[in-house]
Amino acid sequence: MNSMLLRPLPSAGASGGRGSPGRGRVVGSAVSFGGRGRWRRGVAVVAAGAGAEASWMEEAGVAVLEEGVRRNPAVSDSYRPPGMPRPNATVLEAQARVCTGPEQTRPLGEEQAMRVLDTILRSGMGELKDEPVSSAQLGAFFAGMTIRANSFPEATQWSEGERRAMSLFWPRLVNVLPPEVKFIADPEGTIMGANGLTGPRYVGQSTAEMRLVSALREVLAGGHLGYEEVQGVLKDVLPVELASANSTMVNEALLAAFLIGQRMNRETDRELKGYCLAFDDELGPTPVADVKSLTHYGEPYDGNTRFFRSTLFVAAVRACYGEACLLHGVEWMPPKGGITEGQMLKFMGANTHLSTLQAKTLLEDENTGFAYLGLQEACPPLYSIIGLREHIKKRPPLATSEKVQQFVRARGRESMVAGFYHVGYEDPLLMLMRRRTVHAGLVVKGEEGALSMTTKERSAHASKGLPVNHCSGFRIPNSTDFSETDGISREGFSVIVNAQELGFESTETPRTDRSVLKNLELGLAALSGEKGPAYDRIVLNAAMVDHLLGCTGAEDIKSALDRAREAIDSGKALSRLMNYIKISHKVS
Repeated sequence: MNSMLLRPLPSAGASGGRGSPGRGRVVGSAVSFGGRGRWRRGVAVVAAGAGAEASWMEEAGVAVLEEGVRRNPAVSDSYRPPGMPRPNATVLEAQARVCTGPEQTRPLGEEQAMRVLDTILRSGMGELKDEPVSSAQLGAFFAGMTIRANSFPEATQWSEGERRAMSLFWPRLVNVLPPEVKFIADPEGTIMGANGLTGPRYVGQSTAEMRLVSALREVLAGGHLGYEEVQGVLKDVLPVELASANSTMVNEALLAAFLIGQRMNRETDRELKGYCLAFDDELGPTPVADVKSLTHYGEPYDGNTRFFRSTLFVAAVRACYGEACLLHGVEWMPPKGGITEGQMLKFMGANTHLSTLQAKTLLEDENTGFAYLGLQEACPPLYSIIGLREHIKKRPPLATSEKVQQFVRARGRESMVAGFYHVGYEDPLLMLMRRRTVHAGLVVKGEEGALSMTTKERSAHASKGLPVNHCSGFRIPNSTDFSETDGISREGFSVIVNAQELGFESTETPRTDRSVLKNLELGLAALSGEKGPAYDRIVLNAAMVDHLLGCTGAEDIKSALDRAREAIDSGKALSRLMNYIKISHKVS
């Protein structure tokens, strides 16, 4: 793998490791849940210690925080939308095994297959009132079984136990399953024998459903669709919450089968482009921010469940020297349901329901310079299927394409950064970034598949595949004026970032274990100048993104690291974050 650092690495003496604590330390116990009053005073202390007015709590919306306390917002799980039906656990466990790729699928044993099909049967007979199997689960499960039977390699096709279980239960299931599920289970009448006659005749009901059924036949056979086909289906069927009010109503079993089926078949570039660009014009023309440089951050929407998530704090740092940052996501997303930027900002009292025009204003504001957009406001059609995504269990193609969104444009330079974990998605993400015609793109295999690179030295016994801190991307050559680029002249690069070569001490990544509160304590302490693992990770990630994207002033990696440290140690980064909490409620 070729190194592409723009300047020679600094010597080990340029340490980014532990040092004397900076000014304005935030004591970890200052923000605690020892009662509502104490918790609120703790947050106020953090703000006051940062030089912000102690009254920012009232200005930023006490009501939002009080509601958060009532829902125990210190844990990421508590941000799951209330009232959203939960999937049946028995079938969901089976979906995790059979609704995945050709090599990753793990066939069910006979005992588990019997248990799953018995659960589906009893649910269809109305016996499982407390935990029914949803339509989306039925669609996803049977789509997985059908695709495996039709197109998977022998090792991941049906096991003998699955065959015996299905031959026993299908004659009974065919009497309780709805027509659309029988279609998904045997679309051409070639799997279930004489009891599979519904599939070949099934066409759907509404016009939108008919189009979906036609596309789904190809998907269930292991085939692929064109760009226009994918876009047409998505525009027909989404948003799902409007389905009962117009002619676009479709059954959730069909939509779930379509989404998980496309992922199981490994989406082509054309299909991913269809998902990525389908709703670009949903809210009208994209706002254009008057900033010299804008980076779009594509963190995995389902968050972190184990390790410190640094991107919110990195954005505050980079904003200090003119690198505007647009974050986007949701408060809670399956399958992980981990810590997100939306949760942290809501916890601190920021307005997390901004429009794209309001985000544009915050990007342009010299006191903030970054913004967060929630999917609910930025793209309602995609937000509408969060519940369905929980019921299909595995990540759909949208889990890739949603990281490469461009909800606000910039008059100046534009870059994109996205995290990934699984082998095979590095190049598709970069392809989507090029399709967005940005000036630079970067994909990072950070911890948990997120964007956070680590300072921990790689173990000799690390797992196979691309290592953590693997980065690749493209950017405009240094000799090219970005204002004159034709959208094609890009130089590619690939590198594994070694934090020790950059002078950082090897440290274990702080654990947060779904605690929004812990993640905030670590980030706010670091932005207050407290040296340690969280501080080092924020510095490393801010500087490396600057350097790898080819940002002005970051050609030399040592200078980029020094600039990031200065933004923190001067108090400017923490001030930006506190300003954002206040101004997000005032922006018009």
